Amino acid sequence: MSDIWAGIPVKEFDGAKHRLSGLLSPPERRCLAETMLTDVLDAVAGSRLLAGVMIVTLDPHATGLGDKLGARIVTEGARDGHTGSVNTGRRILAREGRGGMITLPGDIPAIRAGEIDAVLSAHLAAPSFTISPAHDDLGSNAVVCSPPESVPLRFGDNSYFPHLGAARRQGIEPTMIRQPGIAVDIDHPIDLALFLRLPQSAGTRTRALLDELGVPARLAGRGVA
Repeated sequence: MSDIWAGIPVKEFDGAKHRLSGLLSPPERRCLAETMLTDVLDAVAGSRLLAGVMIVTLDPHATGLGDKLGARIVTEGARDGHTGSVNTGRRILAREGRGGMITLPGDIPAIRAGEIDAVLSAHLAAPSFTISPAHDDLGSNAVVCSPPESVPLRFGDNSYFPHLGAARRQGIEPTMIRQPGIAVDIDHPIDLALFLRLPQSAGTRTRALLDELGVPARLAGRGVA
């Protein structure tokens, strides 16, 4: 495995995770978004197979977290949504002749370095496409493209099967690999409940924060568990 970069798009933390607004206050949601990204970056930092890390963001706190990791910070395309940010990163890496990119969201805090390496180890020689879906087979939580722009990408609430089709239309048979931590992205209260049930949520910064905020009890009070 050579010259595959991680590309992580990060929206500004202010106003983050609005779909959790019935459960968490704006400051709590901001803190959650920052903490989840920290867990993701911890996993990225532990990967043995990544050639580099690129964060597409305008948020100063995300930039600071990236700087600690030695990540490359890109501001171009940072306000163009998840798809626009990812495609900006891919375009930059393609222009530089890099081998490929694995894109990861900043809200999969149960991810482990070993999961990233498992996805990269399953990735075939270029031209190739590997995907690790969300637990409900709707989202595309980790996507690897070699070369970086080998397959058109469009993220959203139902992108997994469209991405499989997009790869096949390029003549590439996609590789699918499931990983429990990568599979749980946090957007809704039910996602928090799913995360809290994951054995590997133990020891994450996000789990510690949710416990500190009393989120398990809040979820139980709402009948979400």
